[in-house]
Amino acid sequence: MIGSANEVMTLAAKAARGAGAPVALAAEFGRAALHHLTTGRAAQDLADALDTLPEGPIVTLPLLLMAHVETGNHHAELPASPLPDLCLSYAEAQGFQTTAHLLKDKVILEMAFDIPRPPHPVSRVTLPDTLATKMQRLAARLLVPETDASRRAGAGAGLSDND
Repeated sequence: MIGSANEVMTLAAKAARGAGAPVALAAEFGRAALHHLTTGRAAQDLADALDTLPEGPIVTLPLLLMAHVETGNHHAELPASPLPDLCLSYAEAQGFQTTAHLLKDKVILEMAFDIPRPPHPVSRVTLPDTLATKMQRLAARLLVPETDASRRAGAGAGLSDND
């Protein structure tokens, strides 16, 4: 599947939500997934991370990063396992300039909180078909079933002038 950067990021976030991630952490996964794919890292890392929900790196990595950011320390070390490249992608996808590299079983971060991360211009992203199918299946869990009962409860459109 080839999609826009926004489509791929949104699909990844919806897949994480469908697999049980909280909203904010799913959004972080969407940004990290986009960065991961556009830097040529293995798509399998994303599938593996989705398989671990509602626990695993999609939940722990953003929380670890946030804890380090809140200290205000410009240098941080994060555990790199179990998916070191995904850890790098999370770090590099922050809104501020971050340099990250692997050192044995750790990701070493240098963060410049006052310098915005330069935009990474991407127009189209290639998402492997197996990962796209997995993400679409997980994202579909967020949809309300098409039944008369769900429509009466307010789902869908066309039942009133206020839709």
